[in-house]
Amino acid sequence: MASCPAWLDRFRAHASRMQVPPQFGPAPNARAAAVLILFGEGPDGPDVLLTERAATLNKHAGQPAFPGGRIDPEDDGPVAAALREAWEEAGVEPSGVDVLCTLPELYLSRSRHRVTPVAGWWREPSQIAPGHPGEVATVARVPIAELVDPANRLTVRHPSGLKLGPAFKVGGMLVWGFTAGLLCEVLAAGGWDRPWDADHVEDLPQDVLDLASRG
Repeated sequence: MASCPAWLDRFRAHASRMQVPPQFGPAPNARAAAVLILFGEGPDGPDVLLTERAATLNKHAGQPAFPGGRIDPEDDGPVAAALREAWEEAGVEPSGVDVLCTLPELYLSRSRHRVTPVAGWWREPSQIAPGHPGEVATVARVPIAELVDPANRLTVRHPSGLKLGPAFKVGGMLVWGFTAGLLCEVLAAGGWDRPWDADHVEDLPQDVLDLASRG
């Protein structure tokens, strides 16, 4: 792919062989879904597109995420679904995206979805904005440099003491859960990861817990 920048070469070479974390699969009878991991080059260097779901939703309220959703019957597989969702949620023009690869399928036990991550290069960036105000609150291009900065990384914990996994404080968002776990694998596959203090633990804020408790 001539237009794809060299900084994505390692990711492209390693993405299809990414290790699936044990808590993420497999589950053949779950509902199929897809997300788009969209790499771009913004004013602050290489970045990744993230959304923040609206706080009014019944499920995944207020959670940062990659654009994505269920694969509809009219979609021609996970790639088409991921591109459609990115257009609907964030205004990403599918024609401006070069699909790099699909990543190993992940299973979300809580929502019973089989999620196929689709990686893309944003060859021709379009104007982005929340496409469904009732579903998406924020759309942000988050620089990879911010994601790998050790100062922005932590482990989140339930007030009960249970550790919930890695998290990122970037773009005014607390990225945790499935999205944070997938981001960790993506950063490692691309060779961008930097050592960080996994013993830096913070309780998940109560407002985030309250939203997550909806489902």
